Amino acid sequence: MNFTNLLRIALKALSNNKFRGFLTMLGIIIGVASVITMLAIGQGSKRSIQANISEMGSNMIMIMPGGDMRGGVRQSAEDMATLKAPDYEGIAGKCSFVSYVSPVVSSSNQAIYGANNTPTSMSGVNEDYLNIRRYSVADGAFFTEQDIKTAAKVCVVGQTVVDNLFTNGENPVGKVIRFGTIPFRIIGVLESKGYNSMGQDQDDLIIAPYTTVMKRLLATTSFQMIMCSAIDEGFTDQAIEEITEVIRTNHKLKETDDDDFTIHSQEEIASMMTSTSNMMSTLLAAVAGISLLVGGIGIMNIMYVSVTERTREIGLRMSIGAKGRDILAQFLIESILLSVTGGLIGVLFGVGIAGAVKAVFNFPIAIQVWTIVLSFIVCTFTGVFFGWYPAQKAANLDPIEALRYE
Repeated sequence: MNFTNLLRIALKALSNNKFRGFLTMLGIIIGVASVITMLAIGQGSKRSIQANISEMGSNMIMIMPGGDMRGGVRQSAEDMATLKAPDYEGIAGKCSFVSYVSPVVSSSNQAIYGANNTPTSMSGVNEDYLNIRRYSVADGAFFTEQDIKTAAKVCVVGQTVVDNLFTNGENPVGKVIRFGTIPFRIIGVLESKGYNSMGQDQDDLIIAPYTTVMKRLLATTSFQMIMCSAIDEGFTDQAIEEITEVIRTNHKLKETDDDDFTIHSQEEIASMMTSTSNMMSTLLAAVAGISLLVGGIGIMNIMYVSVTERTREIGLRMSIGAKGRDILAQFLIESILLSVTGGLIGVLFGVGIAGAVKAVFNFPIAIQVWTIVLSFIVCTFTGVFFGWYPAQKAANLDPIEALRYE
């Protein structure tokens, strides 16, 4: 019997029990839709993280004071004040693989203008900070080297701070705000960057000369961080080696001494976050894949019932010349049709749900072709795997016994 006749017989058998066929497909539909949606969310999150890290600068390097925690022991206050001006100057002057370098100190307080106030943070940096973090000034200007030398009380603000303090829409450039009790004159407004993948508002900040923040707000001579940018992402490791050598020399550390500072690269952070995102995507897909397993068991159950119900029909067909392989093929085709049709509907639902998640929750979504292809392969395999036993049972029926079956 040719494939066309077998397909026609299978379609007719399924059309006689439409509702039962739909219920059988429901597990496959839910499984495929879940897998596609979960993988779309996972891949979207991964791309969003990569994009945000790229925006921050994929060649960014962060030097933190204090060594890594060992044995669960927290570093002392002295250990956390190890980065000084000579370290910053040494990196800027001696590291050939570093293109930009900036000290970073920060303080949190209320920013006040007139009757409006907002909690925010002020970061003390130098001119290179804009290039390292890839910020740009949308209005006004950035502070100068002279402002840093004189610890001038000037600042550049993010758009969120502008929106919270200048509610009447006035131009903030030239206005004087207070950060805590210290007055600062706004000389520029940063171009908006929005939220990053971790939900942090990148526009909720004030930038001032690092000398101003250190002298007038924190009364300290040490840096909370030194941020650098390698000349290229491919030279990050060489830049870290140079930075390590410069700081260890400045701190007079022996070869046997541990570092009293910690260096993290953006590449390292990106790798860690991507690994975490991949693990979560795999976990979500595995949980969603359980629905496919349940759907496959449902197909096997219904096909087994179908064989029992149609025992006399099978006996009649075999008595007029149908071979065992024809009966086997017929029931396998029915099983595959159920799973593949369920897969098609599941793909449509999965794409629709993923689109709804993006529209309603503004969540990053990335639907990839390989997830759809994989779903069809899994659906076909499910149809063959779970339909094989019932089909084999039908093919092995004795025609005489089948005709006698009541």
